[in-house]
Amino acid sequence: MIRPYAVALSLAVASTSSTSQPPQPFKNMGTKVLYVEDELFLGKIVQESLESRGFEVQMISDGAEVMKVFSHFQPDICLLDVMLPHRDGYEVGKEIRALFPSLPIIFLTAKTQTEDVLKGFNSGGNDYIRKPFSMEELIARIHNVLNLSGQANAEPPVEPNGVIALGQYQFDLRKYELRFQAQVRKLSHREAELLKILADHRNLTVERKDIMLQIWGDDSFFNSRNLDVYITRLRDYLREDERVQIITLKGVGYQFIVD
Repeated sequence: MIRPYAVALSLAVASTSSTSQPPQPFKNMGTKVLYVEDELFLGKIVQESLESRGFEVQMISDGAEVMKVFSHFQPDICLLDVMLPHRDGYEVGKEIRALFPSLPIIFLTAKTQTEDVLKGFNSGGNDYIRKPFSMEELIARIHNVLNLSGQANAEPPVEPNGVIALGQYQFDLRKYELRFQAQVRKLSHREAELLKILADHRNLTVERKDIMLQIWGDDSFFNSRNLDVYITRLRDYLREDERVQIITLKGVGYQFIVD
């Protein structure tokens, strides 16, 4: 059965394609989209419309199959329908967010109640679009979320097994381990928290205050000294690879450089 909002979207796509400016595929070239939608008629419309604008789209229709895709496809953004067979979009979103903290997620759904919207955000969503929607709105929201997250045309840092590659190091989020060749170092909870924050902001500036608030909940003088100690430890742990550095920006914070 074809749902009414799928027909509405198909008409909207036809209308925008005939009245708006031609799509600019090069702007989106290389942006990988994981699109999860069980309504195949609607899904085909959205997939083809995105691909015509330069996106690379991997479409899945079964909630239980989503996580398997990450073994061979590393998306820049996920579009998740809420009502899916076997596993709903909220459940899938939570698992994606746990494994890929920086990967943007947009929920797509016909549900319109405020509690549904809040549930989407609480399940890891960065945005929430109600069906039916126009392709122009969807693309605008994709660009906005990618820009805000800093993930445009960037590969997610976390592998499906929960391991982050940091130069020659492997940081295992689940086991709190930092591996270098045959060496394995167990990290404390605080050390792992700090390294995860730095890894999420690799090659960017992260402020000391933000780190302290995220780890300890306040930016007191005592926690400032604690942060200095943990930064020193992590520098020592990462000293084997000169391409991985924690740079202090005096009065500001740090840059975690990974070449």
